Amino acid sequence: IELGGAGVRLGGRRVFSDVDLTVGRGQLVAVLGPNGAGKTTLMRVLLGLVRLEAGSVRVLGRTPAQARPSIGYLPQRLGFDASTRIRGLDLVRLGLDGSRWGVPIPLTGSARRRRRAEAEWIEQAIELVGASAYAGRAIGELSGGEQQRLLIAQALVRNPQLLILDEPLDSLDLPNQASVAALLSRICTSEEVSVLLVAHDVNPLLGYLDQVIYMAGGRARSGSVQDVITTSTLTELYGAPIEVLRTTDGRIVVVGQPEAPHHHGHRHELAS
Repeated sequence: IELGGAGVRLGGRRVFSDVDLTVGRGQLVAVLGPNGAGKTTLMRVLLGLVRLEAGSVRVLGRTPAQARPSIGYLPQRLGFDASTRIRGLDLVRLGLDGSRWGVPIPLTGSARRRRRAEAEWIEQAIELVGASAYAGRAIGELSGGEQQRLLIAQALVRNPQLLILDEPLDSLDLPNQASVAALLSRICTSEEVSVLLVAHDVNPLLGYLDQVIYMAGGRARSGSVQDVITTSTLTELYGAPIEVLRTTDGRIVVVGQPEAPHHHGHRHELAS
């Protein structure tokens, strides 16, 4: 991913401007910031769904629209009702439907060979995320962490070069957050897939991230966690006094963070 001086305006409102970001192959990068800072809009820019007002964007060396067939995308997680009967492997199979990007599945030959190839892709994706033991069960019976692994498999099933995940840790308990974070890091390393994910809490990702991009006040800063999540950088972005503390166990606490819309509390064990 290469963003240079990127700016977006929606409905007459400037969402962000002068955003620079470079993501290399196999890197794990978190997009952080308060609600309304433009994190999801940035994802939509990279997917070619929102146009830049200023600056440039290249994804996998191409325009976002050209890169779509090589992108796996997981939107914000929707909970599954306990009565949902679709099996996990059938949920993963939905990722083979290229119609959402307007491209066909690159399979040729007989229907039998096609089905065999699809089955192999599904099995490989499920194995990669460690979900083989429960992929045959109804999705409504599974835990939040198990469901999320299968959704990640769905995004991986077409062998993408880039994964874009919108809040994949949201609504998961701490053990499952840690488990999914470790899984994403392993995918980056073993498959050389680049992963860009939106997160509200950086702490489960500490130790795995190659860099972060922090968005606030219509601006953004990117770099290592140590360079970006600092008192001086966040104070500059928010335009208000911010203090970044690190606990004895390594967690990051942001003190004085202005409230985002529909969000309460001024002391957060997170960097978002």
